Amino acid sequence: MKKLYYSMGEVSKLTGLEPHVLRNWEKTYTELKPKKNSAGNRVYKEQELSLIFRIKELLHDKKYSPEGVKEILNGEAKKPKPKLSAEARKDLNEIKVFLNELLERL
Repeated sequence: MKKLYYSMGEVSKLTGLEPHVLRNWEKTYTELKPKKNSAGNRVYKEQELSLIFRIKELLHDKKYSPEGVKEILNGEAKKPKPKLSAEARKDLNEIKVFLNELLERL
């Protein structure tokens, strides 16, 4: 069963990003707008989780500047969205981490 919402702690674990980074990205990238629940805690939808993985990929893997990421996200907003779910992105990210760890051992 798919989750409808993820807490900041869950998103932090799934993405490997600290909560303060996620909060900072909300200020930097206007597309990232998690809602707050009745207790005032941030809750992320799958769409926002996918966006976080995309931003992380562009910043960390492809080494774009924050301004470059903004330009790319603005361009992608005009294109049809890919059909890759947040769960699939998470699985692929775990595989990537595993392969990088394996590579370090060689």
